[in-house]
Parts: sequence; C-alpha cells; structure tokens
Amino acid sequence: MNNLLELPPLSLYIHYPWCVKKCPYCDFNSHEGSIHDGYIKALLKDLDDNLRFVQNRKIHSIFIGGGTPSLMSIDDAHELFDGLNERLFLSKNIEITLEANPGTFEVDKFAEFRKAGINRLSVGVQSFRDSQLKFLGRIHSGGEALSAISEAQKVGFDNLNIDLMYGLQDQTSEMCIEDLTQAIELNPSHISFYQLTLEPNTLFAKYPPKLPINDKIWDMGDQGAALLNQKGFKQYEVSAYSERPSEHNVNYWEFGDYIGIGAGAHGKITDIESQQIYRTLKPKSPKDYLSNIQTGINISTTKEVDNVAFEFMLNSLRLKHGFSSALFESRTGLSIETLNSKLIKAGDLDLLENKNNWIKPTSKGFNFLNELQEIFL
Repeated sequence: MNNLLELPPLSLYIHYPWCVKKCPYCDFNSHEGSIHDGYIKALLKDLDDNLRFVQNRKIHSIFIGGGTPSLMSIDDAHELFDGLNERLFLSKNIEITLEANPGTFEVDKFAEFRKAGINRLSVGVQSFRDSQLKFLGRIHSGGEALSAISEAQKVGFDNLNIDLMYGLQDQTSEMCIEDLTQAIELNPSHISFYQLTLEPNTLFAKYPPKLPINDKIWDMGDQGAALLNQKGFKQYEVSAYSERPSEHNVNYWEFGDYIGIGAGAHGKITDIESQQIYRTLKPKSPKDYLSNIQTGINISTTKEVDNVAFEFMLNSLRLKHGFSSALFESRTGLSIETLNSKLIKAGDLDLLENKNNWIKPTSKGFNFLNELQEIFL
C-alpha cells in the first residue's frame, strides 16, 4: 500500500456504557448502573490523547451510543459539548446523534439535549407491543414509545430514527407489519428495521427463546422492506431505510475515519505519513477505563489493519447503491485491479454487478451478503 494520498472524512464516536437494565439480546458493551463520577472528564481526556488523529480535519458527524446515553444528565451533556467545541472543528452542518430509550426519565430531557447541540435522536423502540417488549427485556411500554417520539418531534427533532426488530418470539408477519406501520405513521426521517439475532455471550444465547422458523422470518423482512420502500423509506443499507441517510452510518460503510472515545470504543484512522490504516480500541470495563485515564496511561490500543481490501468490502458491500472503484482506491491505497479475480467470481455467481467503474451487490448478493463478503476474505 503506497497510494494513500488523501484523508477520508472524520467522525467521532462516544461510548456511554451504562443502562438501567441489560437486555437479554444485547451484546454491546453495556453495564447496569448509573454514570460514574468523572466519566465526562475522562472522555475529554481520552479525546485529548487522540487529537493527533484529527490531522487538521473537521468532524462531520458525532454519534453517542451505549448503553443508554440518554441517561446522561443535562449538566454532563453541556460539559461534554463545551469540551468538544473547545477541542474540535465541527462541520457547519454536522449531524450529532444521541441514542435514546423511550423511558419517561429520558424524554423529559429531550429539549435540553437539543439545546446542548444534539440534532438527531435514535430511539430504541424495538416493538410497540407490550408483550414483545417484555420478551425483549425492555423497560418501556408501547404507549411510552409513542409519547417519546411525539415529544422528540415537538421539541424540534425533525431528524429522528426509530429502531424496530423483527423475528421475535410468537411474532407473525401481520404483527411485524403492524409494528412497522405504526412507526411509519409517526413520520420519522429514518427507520432501522433489523432481525433479532442470538449473539454469543448474551442471556438469549445461553437460554435461547423459541423464534419463528427461518422462512417466516424471511417473509417478515421481505414484506417489511417492501412496505418501507412503498412508503418512501429508501433502503440504503442492510437494515437502514431513509431518503435522508445517516451521515455517520454512511461514513462507516464507506470506510471513512472515526475517533472512538469511551469505555470499549473502537476507532479507525488513516495515516498518510506512514501509509497505514489503524484500528484503535479502548478498555471495555468502565472501571479499568476510568482508572487508566486517571493514572495518565495512554489507553489507545492501536493495531494496523492487516487486510485492508477485505475490511473495505466488508463495510461497503452493505450499501445497496454500492461504491465507485475510485472510492476503493482512495480509501485503501490499493488498485481496484487487486480485486479483479474476486470481482469476476462474485459476478459469475450473480452476487455482484461491476459496470462503468461502479460496484454494487445484485439483489441476490444483497440477500446473501455473508456469502458475497466471504469471497473477498
């Protein structure tokens, strides 16, 4: 690799690891309990140690994930954004997303979060049915989800995502479509519609629930995607539907750079000088993260990306519209010709289309994405 000539766009990911209750399907780095004293200061110290990765770039998007970051106090939110503005150049039209649960405690703070600088909410609804919410271990009701979205829109969040799951225990296609119809009627700008999967090291993996058979789950996904597209929610990524794609999500899928701060946060950084691309990782345990920050240890574990071409394809093949060969070359420093044999193989299997220097999954390739991605491993 010796052709990394320009830096990609730069985003910031901030991890807030606490939540009220750990959901049985969740494999994210989340911990029950309340925020530890000093976490916001630790985040800003973490950012200070990572400012060398900025390399004179503006921040194009910020995503605050968790855990449940909407549990953050208003004072903490203002302290965080005051610190970010002191240290970074934020793009004029920056997208700043906060993951939120529909619980009353969080909803009461939506207006203040907006004042602090957050301009996009991603609300973890998952279902509007109380029986399904109980199955998923959620602590809100369907009614609270409706109220939360209404309140968010009332205080000015016109850029709002609703998370919905399908393939749930005892769920039928009719129930799935009812959930989706309810979400569409709320007029969000974005819907994330994704299948429940039993991830390792979760309660559901240890005690698997009885889920619908694969054919029924496939029908739910198929019918749901058709309804979303019919209602003007364009599928741009495997589980993301919107005429207004999330800039932060697209930066991930297009192999852009992002700094990750917080317990367990990941990052991806391009370095022109060394002609290398790196992944960074922070300690997962909030206790370890805080103690290391307080003792002045540099907590960024930095590892060179071994298979840059595969990592690019792993991400970018998730985009339904695909990508240009020029994007591949600028983000990886490699010639597209290095993929020729694999592109031909994927094309012969009718998994990939490669025309006029534009590469995208076929309908079959999008439906069998794992098989398509494996070709580039």
